Amino acid sequence: MPAADRALTRPVRRPLAALAALAALFAVGTATVLGLRAPGPAGLDTPADEFSAERAYQHLRTVAAQTHPAGSPANDQVRSHLEGTLRELGLTPELQDTVAGEAGQLSGGSGGATLARVRNVVARIPGTDPTGRVFLVAHHDSVQVGPGGNDDGAGTSALLEVARALTAGPRPRNDVVLVFTDAEEACLCGASAFAADHPLAADGGVVLNLEARGSTGPVIMFETSLRNAGLVEVFGRAAPYPIGTSFAVEVYRLLPNDTDFTAFLDHGFTGLNAAYVDGAAIYHTPLDTPESVDRGSLQQHGANTLALAREFGAVDLTRLPAGGDATYFPLPGGLVRYPGWLTLPLALLALAGVAGLAWAVRRRGRASWPRLAAGFGLALLPVVLAPLGAQLLWAAVTAIRPGYATLLDPYRPLWYRLAVVALAAAVLFGWYALTRRHTGPAALAVGGLGWLAVLGVLLAVVAPGGSYLTVLPALAGVLAGLVALAVPRDGLWPVVAVTAGAAVGVLVLLPTVVLLFPALGMAMGGVAALFAVLLGLAALPVVDLLHPEAGGQRGMAALRARRRGALPALAATLGAVLLAGTGLAVDRFDAAHPVPTHLMYALDADTGTARWLSQETDPQPWTDRYVDGPTRIGDAFPILGDHELLAGPAEPAALPAPRLDPLADVTESGVRTLRVRLVPQRPVRLAALHVDPATATVLGARVADRPVEIAGESRADGSAGPDGADEPDGADEPAPFGVVFHAPPPEGIEIELRLRPTGTGGPVRLRAMDASDGLTGLPGFRPRPPGVGIAGSHSSELVAVARSYVL
Repeated sequence: MPAADRALTRPVRRPLAALAALAALFAVGTATVLGLRAPGPAGLDTPADEFSAERAYQHLRTVAAQTHPAGSPANDQVRSHLEGTLRELGLTPELQDTVAGEAGQLSGGSGGATLARVRNVVARIPGTDPTGRVFLVAHHDSVQVGPGGNDDGAGTSALLEVARALTAGPRPRNDVVLVFTDAEEACLCGASAFAADHPLAADGGVVLNLEARGSTGPVIMFETSLRNAGLVEVFGRAAPYPIGTSFAVEVYRLLPNDTDFTAFLDHGFTGLNAAYVDGAAIYHTPLDTPESVDRGSLQQHGANTLALAREFGAVDLTRLPAGGDATYFPLPGGLVRYPGWLTLPLALLALAGVAGLAWAVRRRGRASWPRLAAGFGLALLPVVLAPLGAQLLWAAVTAIRPGYATLLDPYRPLWYRLAVVALAAAVLFGWYALTRRHTGPAALAVGGLGWLAVLGVLLAVVAPGGSYLTVLPALAGVLAGLVALAVPRDGLWPVVAVTAGAAVGVLVLLPTVVLLFPALGMAMGGVAALFAVLLGLAALPVVDLLHPEAGGQRGMAALRARRRGALPALAATLGAVLLAGTGLAVDRFDAAHPVPTHLMYALDADTGTARWLSQETDPQPWTDRYVDGPTRIGDAFPILGDHELLAGPAEPAALPAPRLDPLADVTESGVRTLRVRLVPQRPVRLAALHVDPATATVLGARVADRPVEIAGESRADGSAGPDGADEPDGADEPAPFGVVFHAPPPEGIEIELRLRPTGTGGPVRLRAMDASDGLTGLPGFRPRPPGVGIAGSHSSELVAVARSYVL
């Protein structure tokens, strides 16, 4: 039996009402999206005490003129530019030249620790009456294959311009310390060295870290320290472009990602971490040039940092509230925030409100209890099907264009993002058209709000900062539904009420959909599809206006009504197909947008054999010429881990292996202490020494006179690969203990090992390895043609040479 006349609204002029409601929601959505855009760049004639992206860009062209990883001559030039600029501003820059690293910051199968020689540039703007210190942080090194125009040339250059603007105005109350860290790309070692050892860091303070993982888009404040209420309050009132969400903070805390901010948090600092993340296809690649930087994003980065530096520089930092985390999200023109302790009460209120609305709907005769139960159960279908459909859509796209598999995002992702949104709409509209007639519009609307409220309670428990995403639309929907029930259905006010309720869903959920796409990439487009469907559930009474009046039709009238109800789903499905097809047509690989490829070269000096290696799983045609099958090389090259790589034979190059010089060898009470010096014989980016666990167990170690913590047990799996990827579980052989040292000095690294020999106490086998960058000039290497690029990986173009030493 079809449900007759059970909607929350029944306007007399239904098409006109639908058009007006959709126009209102479109206007709200447009304002919301426009509010997320980066501002226009300020020019060279901007007043001296304001931030100018064009002035910062002049520094950027020098900072990112060439690839400059830690320890390289090019990085020395960048550092000289930083020091010279700071001196010109009347500051006294200091060079922190030290060795830093911590256990847990691992490379490959090291099973020990990653260290680096770091050279941080530090300058202090002294306060007039300090209550604490504000630290402005960006890293001045780049990855090994790209100049780092965005990551982190933009942050470094922005800080130089911020420093100029600060020195052009009155001195702050609190000290403002500029920290340009080294070796962030290698191991976060520069930030760790400063936070742990620098005198200015001894008492902690507020950190503002500037990062980028793309080339464009709004700057998002995506991470905070714990108990962030006071920090967020300052951010909301002081930043001119305050884009950030407590949901992003919750998500980032769960992800295994790190920036320099992590090192500061580990040492007790508070603060905010900000980055722009769209345009991620060029991340860590040769395309990350100054020309790729969106100057609007640069303007937002710098203007926010300058305003926050002044505000934190003026307040009493000892009185900064730290009672708990805040809930916050952007709205056009500002940042909404409220105390975190309200999260669970609001979630429970939303759940109770939906229950109350269900009771009111039942009392008014709009739905029976069985129909309400059916509406709640059926509303779960689009929540599940839309993300699944989005993932299947992307699987189909990557099957057609396999090169996307190694990109964080396509070069021109807009069409694909719109396709996912259209697909989510198609799922929602199709589900609604199929269930509306028999379940009833009111029951489905209450069921959709029910899932929003349930998810809000779940989020309030596991990720409180994200609960607002479903709780606030649910509360707005409940209020709109009660108003619609309280007034005549055929008048204007029910439509106004449900449109206003849906508008709250747009304001709250649409920014999340927009920001999730670049943050997670198309490979996780299903997450954005999920929130798009939740937005649709919040707007079901407006969706209902697209359909004929519920129930009452018979014969041909019923058939025409069903056809009309199917039109939105068909239109959205067609839109998804056309948008995905447009994406494939528009986003093609070419010389300016090359397909990424990954290739390494490994030479075993013991055997004189060499291999090409690649992390690609489905190799591109260019890569396929070098590799011919899978292999594991963890024994020969422990730093690369024991996960499977593609490999192929290579002609041995005339490259010297690192030298290992014994310095001391003492055995007492069954413990052997070896002191050696590892000396690279060519310019390299890193050097490593691993102990074969079959010959000895490492009890203790010192590297460059720094103690290295030894893990409690050998790591057979889970060690991070060269790109931070976990190795597969289930390996039986323990990984060797090792030390990886970035930016090694020419004279080498002194390493002391305390060992307990295994078995009969025979000789110990050590594996020494070093690595440089750049395959050009290697025998058998043919340069990439136009249209073939380098994958954004810390091991792309790696040239590794290893030799065993038995002592």
